[in-house]
Amino acid sequence: MQILVVAEHDGTALRPATLSALTFAQSVAQVTDGTVQLLVPGHELASVVAEAVRLAPVLIADSPDLASPVADRSAHVIAETVKAQNIDLLVAASTSQAKDIVGRAGGLLGGAMASDVTGHSFHENELLLERPIHAGAAVATVSLLGTPKIVTIRPSSYSPATPQDLSCDAHDVQVEPSSLPSQTRLESVESGTSTRPDVTDARVVVSGGRAFRNSDDFERIVGGLADVLDGATGSSRSLVDAGITPNDLQVGQTGKIVAPELYVALGISGAMQHLAGMKNSRTIVAINNDPEAPIFQVADYGLVADVYEAVPEMVRKIRDTQAN
Repeated sequence: MQILVVAEHDGTALRPATLSALTFAQSVAQVTDGTVQLLVPGHELASVVAEAVRLAPVLIADSPDLASPVADRSAHVIAETVKAQNIDLLVAASTSQAKDIVGRAGGLLGGAMASDVTGHSFHENELLLERPIHAGAAVATVSLLGTPKIVTIRPSSYSPATPQDLSCDAHDVQVEPSSLPSQTRLESVESGTSTRPDVTDARVVVSGGRAFRNSDDFERIVGGLADVLDGATGSSRSLVDAGITPNDLQVGQTGKIVAPELYVALGISGAMQHLAGMKNSRTIVAINNDPEAPIFQVADYGLVADVYEAVPEMVRKIRDTQAN
């Protein structure tokens, strides 16, 4: 099976989610005696390619017209590369960017697609893919009928691929500017100025729920604990709906899917939709004043307490320990 992985990057380095997608692809290639290549689209890609060639053979689609990840142009390049390389399986991480771009590429290719895959297996040489349904309450096992097969991988379900000591080959992909769609252009990018890591990449995530009454309390308590743990802040949907936290912090079925080494849930009851976004975390710690809160059913460690009292005390003790 010939496999192509779409690499996401920030212009200087690969995004961690791509490494998880690569792990999936390498696993499938081992069983099918296939090959794996990384497609790196963009412009001025030297540092990204230097990292990518230590992971897999690389196809470089470098063009000024791809400097910004505009969906229609990126999808066109992906689709043309799949056709030129006779790719059987197109793989990407299940991220906001991929949902915009890879779905379009699938439409151009006319293949069969499965999104947000969390596991896979083989039965009689057929690739079976596992993906959550009904807010994570059930898992469907599906097979794809059609060529090429197009799969997006939930990053938290696969460990990141590790770099090799030796570099793999890298080849340029011809990008013809006149063939690229031109109906869409990027006007601007707005992003926050937080110094904390993104919630999807962080080793530690501290999330707050309905227990917090305003943005100041959230920042002081949730943000305070995240800072002493060098972590990211997350939020339940209830705080987003109340305007207390921004949408980009939301963890859950309709927010971001995370699986950090440590997930701390503060004042979060544990609704099914929220659990769908964080239940694969390696260690889950929950603090809630309701001993019957569903979050305790999935937590590795639980504390029945008021977050306004317990968390500041935790922060003080952690700082004391770090100072000694």
